[in-house]
Amino acid sequence: MGFIDKTPEGRYRAYFRDPAGRQRSKTFRLKKDAASFLAEVETAKSRGAYVAPNAGRMLFGEHAQQWMATWNTEATTAARDLSVMRTHVLPQWSAVQLGKIDHLGLQAWATELGKQRSRATVVEALRLTSAVLRSAVRNRLIPFNPAEDVRVPRTRRRDTDERVISRADLRGRLLPAVPERYRGIVATAAGAGLRWGEAAGLRVDALDLDAARLHVIRTVIEVSGHTSFKPFPKSRAGRRTVPLPAWLVTTIRAHLDRWPTQPSAPIFANEVGGALRRTLFRTRVWRPSLVRAGMLGAVVAVDGGFEAQWSDADGTKHTERLPTETAAVHHVARNQAGGLRFHDLRHSYATWLVDDGVPPNMVQRVMGHERSSTTLDLYTRRTDNSDRILEALDDEDDPDDGRGMHAPT
Repeated sequence: MGFIDKTPEGRYRAYFRDPAGRQRSKTFRLKKDAASFLAEVETAKSRGAYVAPNAGRMLFGEHAQQWMATWNTEATTAARDLSVMRTHVLPQWSAVQLGKIDHLGLQAWATELGKQRSRATVVEALRLTSAVLRSAVRNRLIPFNPAEDVRVPRTRRRDTDERVISRADLRGRLLPAVPERYRGIVATAAGAGLRWGEAAGLRVDALDLDAARLHVIRTVIEVSGHTSFKPFPKSRAGRRTVPLPAWLVTTIRAHLDRWPTQPSAPIFANEVGGALRRTLFRTRVWRPSLVRAGMLGAVVAVDGGFEAQWSDADGTKHTERLPTETAAVHHVARNQAGGLRFHDLRHSYATWLVDDGVPPNMVQRVMGHERSSTTLDLYTRRTDNSDRILEALDDEDDPDDGRGMHAPT
């Protein structure tokens, strides 16, 4: 047990030993406060929840650096988390003592961040902040995690969220607008439901065109502008076999005939035979293709040039005259808000399957989802094919079917 001693200044110093046996002390103005503190220390020691009185003085940034040094996640995950830490978390909390971070301050920060960034960004920033504080609790620097129960802004769905392209628009409008060299990867993402990394990492050993099958066995990751192959997909369920429609088999054959590749190189490679970079593909190929397909902004020929037409995130319309069609297309691609994302091709693929009545467990398998609930939550709520509902209700039948069933009057 500890003891209390009165100092020459008339205050009261509580002496105690920490779990390691080191003697420590803390001074109080009143004797009853010192006695209460000693009782709390003994209770915390007996429960294994002891926290040194001065431990909370460590700066959040200092402990965050120690915590980040222990990461053993995949390169893409670590790069993403490091970016969020440097951009959103450390600028706010780095110089604050761990013990001075409270729930109210964290909630105010999350609310303000939600006004400037997407909900997904706020969730990630709060997740990492909470992880640092949880580590501080486990290392006996603070008694509890103040980030628990901090609420993030609700998601407000927009018309631009998770768009679905029709099969007719895919093959009749989008694919013809994609440069021939890159048409194959767009077709494969849409016709086989592949993620970007799975399509970009596809090699000839994963194809069986005679059997119209594609095997997902590896993926490409991109970190800080550098690409590398990962010899396994996103999850265990991601290693899968996907059937290929006849039109996609024809497209892939045409691509291989035009751009043959080495076994160790990706099928859909850049000009020097390396893996495509997602960021460059989006700006140089994907969004300009949407513009040419008439699916993003507009480019109109005018006297002596071309007029670029686009809308910003607030819906305000803009125009600008440029000397060439190419310049106008790229101007719209850079400035038009929203638009179909490459990943929406995968969403479209799953939605087509669900709309056509493919069982959810089969959709789950070809999509590479670990859980069927993921498939159901993501895609069954997206379908809006009312014809299927009417067919199920026998909408075309006579309401009087001869069995005494009459339409209400």
